[in-house]
Amino acid sequence: MPDARAPDLTGLPEAYHAWRTSELGQLTDRLEEELIAKLIGPLQGKRILDVGCGDGVLAVRLAEAGAFATGLDADPRMLTAARKRAEATGTAITFVDGDIHSLPFADGSFDTVMAITVLCFVRDAERAVQEMARVLRPGGRLVLGELGRYSLWAVKRRVAGWLGSKTSRHAMFRSASELRQLAKLAHLEVGQVRGAIYYPPCTLCPQWLAPHDQRLSTLTTFGAAFIALAADKPDRILQRKP
Repeated sequence: MPDARAPDLTGLPEAYHAWRTSELGQLTDRLEEELIAKLIGPLQGKRILDVGCGDGVLAVRLAEAGAFATGLDADPRMLTAARKRAEATGTAITFVDGDIHSLPFADGSFDTVMAITVLCFVRDAERAVQEMARVLRPGGRLVLGELGRYSLWAVKRRVAGWLGSKTSRHAMFRSASELRQLAKLAHLEVGQVRGAIYYPPCTLCPQWLAPHDQRLSTLTTFGAAFIALAADKPDRILQRKP
């Protein structure tokens, strides 16, 4: 039986294309991806799982940087778009149809697991993060990127929800402290928590305010439209006392 709270994804691949070809979308995506890359660290040779990979943009870029990338999504339309993207770019990526609440992988399968603007649409974020922690190897890293609660972008999305947008209506906006709590409940060691996209959601503002984004990211997550967290899975073997 379908989840009544699930967002309406009708036409979403087309919406992704429209966003990514806009000036605002390109700049915003670039800043988010730069932050994600910093939190992930070196990519060469790493086994990386992109949970909720969507149309495969991040998975392709991970593979192009030398990672062994796997993308997982529950929407067949997204997986079709992702496979076409990987084929067009000549990248070898495994795409899997799967549920974030029950990942179809063995314990410790990946060096890095990432989920970018995914938890905002799942019914049980705590269980989802625990599943992502399970498939991480000891010493591996989880990177989460979510829609910030205290930003003008969140206000715009809430208004869109009130006006009838099913996707925006069901989105959950989170604070940095909430992301930390999710990681701690999964027994992960929280490292950096950073923000990005401090400018308003309009075309004219980024060209003036985007240059200050990186400096603001080191000061606070308040006002950030995007909040990203890096948390490591403890290496219990190294933690044992002699």
